[in-house]
Amino acid sequence: MLYATNFSGPCKGSSNLNFQIQGNIKAPIDPKLFCNKSFWISFQNVNSLEIEGDGILDGQGAYAWNNSQCNIRPSTLALDFIENAIVRDIHSINSKGFQIDVFRSNNLTFSHVNITAPGDSPNTDGIHIGFSTNINIFDSVIGTGDDCISMIAGSQHINISGVTCGPGHGISIGSLGKLPNEEVVKDIRVRNCTLTATQNGVRIKTRAPSDSGSATTISFEDIIMNDVRNPIFIDQHYCTSRPCEAINEESSVQIKDVTFNNIQGTSSSIVAITLNCSATYPCKEIKFNDINLVYNGLDGHAISSCDNAEGTATGKEVPPSCLKSTSYSSA
Repeated sequence: MLYATNFSGPCKGSSNLNFQIQGNIKAPIDPKLFCNKSFWISFQNVNSLEIEGDGILDGQGAYAWNNSQCNIRPSTLALDFIENAIVRDIHSINSKGFQIDVFRSNNLTFSHVNITAPGDSPNTDGIHIGFSTNINIFDSVIGTGDDCISMIAGSQHINISGVTCGPGHGISIGSLGKLPNEEVVKDIRVRNCTLTATQNGVRIKTRAPSDSGSATTISFEDIIMNDVRNPIFIDQHYCTSRPCEAINEESSVQIKDVTFNNIQGTSSSIVAITLNCSATYPCKEIKFNDINLVYNGLDGHAISSCDNAEGTATGKEVPPSCLKSTSYSSA
């Protein structure tokens, strides 16, 4: 049993700090010890850090997920203001909040990380990134109740490869536009990933109405979808309140230069591609190449749905593209 713990720098000396996680580390289950706290284990203001080991961080989230007293549930592992870190081979299960939360950090690499929580566990994002640069996530397995990986404002130069996701809500950028003067999201590359039975595949979401913002230079490449509900999804009318249908305002976040290349697999919904973009700031420079998403139902073939989306489609297009100003190089 480990109570909330904060390792705070800066640290003396120039050598790397190496933390080994061994055994089964369990979080508190008494609400007085975790409700409305932001983290369980935290590293702050550290340069040159390694976290590894074959132990398990068990957040014991079932004691918090349905607790109405907890407006804030702690992340299992928080990395704030970290420079130059490697996190590898660790296991995180059943977090109360986010499994791993990265904030205001630079040059972090995650590899062979294993993250698990039930598909219905609320807000248990696998790796959540905000206001951070040069973040690499390689060869990891993530199954949880929210986004396997989420990237919010200020996420720049993010490289994700070899991730297996499911259950969960997919690999997501956003939501964006929640706060004024948000930092741009740019240079995001997601490739060689497999998503199975997730709510979404690859997704960009922005609030409506929203403050201004931008998401640009984003690529999703060589992605396999297995029975995914919304394989390709841009949602610029993302709503966390109800009834959402009553909100007719538009997003002020500009989405542009987004590439979807070699996306293959099956969709559990007939609408395999949804580009629900802002009427005020339409999506621009959307590029599709070699898309083959087959609907696995019996009531028709997969279709695309586009609103206010401009771009081009080349190569194989299943379902047929619905982009404005679309050109085809082959069928």
